[in-house]
Amino acid sequence: MSTLAAYGGLFLAALVAATILPAQSEAVLGGLLATGTYSPVLLILVAGIGNVLGSVVNWLLGRGVERFRGARWFPVSDKSLDRAGRWYRKYGWWSLLLSWMPIIGDPLTVAAGIMREPFLRFLAVVSIAKFGRYIVLAALVLHWL
Repeated sequence: MSTLAAYGGLFLAALVAATILPAQSEAVLGGLLATGTYSPVLLILVAGIGNVLGSVVNWLLGRGVERFRGARWFPVSDKSLDRAGRWYRKYGWWSLLLSWMPIIGDPLTVAAGIMREPFLRFLAVVSIAKFGRYIVLAALVLHWL
């Protein structure tokens, strides 16, 4: 596999995994780390940037979700959006530290957009969560922990 394809594939996997579409970026990152061929720092950077950008897509969707809410093609149910909104109102922007978690993380980033979370704070907190997850994953795969 070419270096560009490896990093590009990881970026796309991480970006899609952070949106409301189902995908798995941890396996891609873990596999690339396990080869020992690529720079762990660069892999974490590429995955983190892709994953944060995917969350920005969710935030933007949240900003305009009322136009799409209930549309047959819209992949997030009203029930999921309401649950994420309740969670977000209860715990506030600190809940974005859980944006790395499967199942609840993506709806939280949509809820942040719905609740009009300021973009720079959203970006900072989500970046900490997303990069933190990839750093821990890399540390486990590379036996740093």
